[in-house]
Amino acid sequence: MYSASGAAARLRSVPPPVVLSAPAEPEVDERTEAEVDEATLADTPWQTIVWNDPVNLMSYVTYVFQKLFGYDKAKATALMLDVHHKGRATVSSGSREKVEGDVARLHAAGLWATMQRAS
Repeated sequence: MYSASGAAARLRSVPPPVVLSAPAEPEVDERTEAEVDEATLADTPWQTIVWNDPVNLMSYVTYVFQKLFGYDKAKATALMLDVHHKGRATVSSGSREKVEGDVARLHAAGLWATMQRAS
């Protein structure tokens, strides 16, 4: 059997742990990838995309493009044909707030529209 004083003596004879200092870390940019991406993308404009749908007539889509965006008949017709044949067309671009408003107006007119960052 061990005595309490013997255990205490053994504990006192154990050397303290050695603490090593960590090597100096290289300088790292404190910003996260998301912050760097946001900073890079801040200058990138947004786009309004109109998608083809089985509901609206081509003449109505042309009319909406003329009324909402002020396009002449030829430009509005060309965009409508892109929507019809390619399935989508980019009808406006700009700041996020502007494009959000354009999408909302297109939705109010009954068209399918989304927004995305310009590539």
